[in-house]
Amino acid sequence: MNREKVQHSFATILFPLFLAVVIGALAGLGAVCFRWLIGFEVDLFWQGSGGFLEQYQKAHWLWQLSIPVLVGLIMGPVLVYLAPEVKGAGVPEVMISLAQRDGIIRHRVTMIKSLVTATFIAAGASVGREGPIVQIGSSIGSSLTQLFGLGPEKRRLAIACGAAAGIAATFQAPMAGTLFVVEILLFDLEVTSLSNIVIAAVTGTVVAKGFWGDESLFDVPFFTVAHPSELGLYFILGLVAGLFSLLFIGLVFGMVRLWQKVNLPGWLVPAVVGLAIGVCGLAMPQVLGVGYETVGLSLTGELLLGSAALILFAKLLLTGICTGSGIPGGIFAPSLFLGAMLGTIFGYIAQAAWPDIGLAPAHFALVGMGAMVSGTTLAPITAILTIFELTYNYEIVLPLMVACIPSLLVVKLLHGYSIYETSLLMRGIRLVRGHDVNQLRTMRVWEHMHREFESLQSETPIHEVVEKILASSFPHFIVVNEADELVGVLTLRDVRAQLQNQENSYDGMTASDLMQKDVITVREDQNLETAFHIFSEHKFSFLPVLDSRNPGRVNGYLKNSDLVTAYDQYVLRGQLPAEGTMLTKLSRKR
Repeated sequence: MNREKVQHSFATILFPLFLAVVIGALAGLGAVCFRWLIGFEVDLFWQGSGGFLEQYQKAHWLWQLSIPVLVGLIMGPVLVYLAPEVKGAGVPEVMISLAQRDGIIRHRVTMIKSLVTATFIAAGASVGREGPIVQIGSSIGSSLTQLFGLGPEKRRLAIACGAAAGIAATFQAPMAGTLFVVEILLFDLEVTSLSNIVIAAVTGTVVAKGFWGDESLFDVPFFTVAHPSELGLYFILGLVAGLFSLLFIGLVFGMVRLWQKVNLPGWLVPAVVGLAIGVCGLAMPQVLGVGYETVGLSLTGELLLGSAALILFAKLLLTGICTGSGIPGGIFAPSLFLGAMLGTIFGYIAQAAWPDIGLAPAHFALVGMGAMVSGTTLAPITAILTIFELTYNYEIVLPLMVACIPSLLVVKLLHGYSIYETSLLMRGIRLVRGHDVNQLRTMRVWEHMHREFESLQSETPIHEVVEKILASSFPHFIVVNEADELVGVLTLRDVRAQLQNQENSYDGMTASDLMQKDVITVREDQNLETAFHIFSEHKFSFLPVLDSRNPGRVNGYLKNSDLVTAYDQYVLRGQLPAEGTMLTKLSRKR
């Protein structure tokens, strides 16, 4: 008995925690290797030292123009023919794996995503490295659980652990990594899952610190609120960041549609994008690559108003071109970049308008970074914690909250979806808390409707109607004519309303006088998503189901609770552990 308890404890508690540590360590190591790979390729493409921007500016203009094009020509066929799932930001692909593929990510994603994305970033593509790191960490988690033969629910948790560890390692911010999974990946969190995700995030941070020490991404200025009126300015900055987030989202997906209309072979598109990168780099190299060096200039106050404005719009355009074409790379870093430039511009304007308050544009740049991330990702807590864990200054929390929430609300009210959710919607995928509600499209009404129902003839006298109601267990009745065709619906509420009205005369009254004549129905061959939208819009408790061949004939009815039951059954099928796996063998009673 004790042996069985030990085996059960290992299978249900200790092994998942051990797996979270392993995933966190490997994802943290993956983040370290990915950044090293980018640095290696930067040194390979651009001779010298001092970082991407300095090395790029030392290169000959022909080299600056040709390298991005050559990279596009080489990597284009890889993206189209070898591993199309590595295209794009990476985060939407992880969300799809969680919702549709039972947590399965192909093993080769880790290596190919790392190589292709690092190469594009080193060549100057205006994309981020955080999204790919999320996909790399998630791929590690998925691969490990597939190796151990674990079930879908364990695979999903492993993906969440890998994603959290990747983000945590990148920013050395375990709290931000944990909240990233909940807010952005829309992971359906349970209390038992939280400890695994936190352990993975902390482990990833520890591994990253082992290689990078206390190195920070930015030289962050000391933040303080000089005057209470600053909070009002940060609120306005948040509103502006929300509007700019909408512009960013609109530009990215406008470019997606534009690239779809351009009559070019898919493998050639990255080379054309490479040419745009080269041309933009000749005019304004500050917008190339991840761009954290330029962000650093805004945080140290070395960036002037005019330069910040030019860089802002150049970065916006180039990021739209790169991301919209499917170049692998994230949007988290571009959001931080755009927020820093937007905050700098706003800070200079506020400083000129209120010179006596002692405003610092660098402070607005820091808060603008959080506000922009909040607007594009609709993840305000992740944005707040990311900036907080970069500064570890509690004074910045309130300004961040004042800016991030308005930014979120602007995008929510005017658009409704994050940049990641918008990407999925353009593919016809709609997620709610990590579940694909489009699965309702695959379920037909006839599979879930009730075929037994009570009916009444429209000319049935009221006393017979009352007798039938008293003798029946059904709360509603289908009313048909002499040809057995639907003409209305009669519910207990309709009858009660008539009987309570003392002024009514019941002589000669029939079912047709009591029934609801304007009836909304569904056909048995329609899908449950159609029924879902009807229930959501009209708040009905049931819908008559019509024959698909004879639209007037009623074959049954569908209750709104049937939708929930049907979808729950679909979800639960994915949660059952795979038979014959290590854990089921360990936990099974002998």
